[in-house]
Amino acid sequence: RSTHNEMEKNRRAQLRLCLERLKGLVPLGAAAGRHTTLSLLTRARLHIQKLEDQERRALHQIEQLQREQRHLQRQLEKLGMERVRIDSVGSSLSSERSESDQGES
Repeated sequence: RSTHNEMEKNRRAQLRLCLERLKGLVPLGAAAGRHTTLSLLTRARLHIQKLEDQERRALHQIEQLQREQRHLQRQLEKLGMERVRIDSVGSSLSSERSESDQGES
């Protein structure tokens, strides 16, 4: 019987320690006085749900930004190809001009 009592005492001490740690992690708001185990666990559950919602929103925003980045990258590549094409047309024209300039001399 005394062994059982000692084990129960240790279990309760461990539970108190865990609840104190939880109390330090969970924002308790204005009513930061003495909380029941139930109220602390309820607040912890609500806090976890809030964090999960924030994580979902952040992941959604990351996906949107990645899509936008890919779109802008494609636009940049198109502009780069157009610039190469324009530069090659421009260099053809300038080489034709320089040849005609040499012919006039």
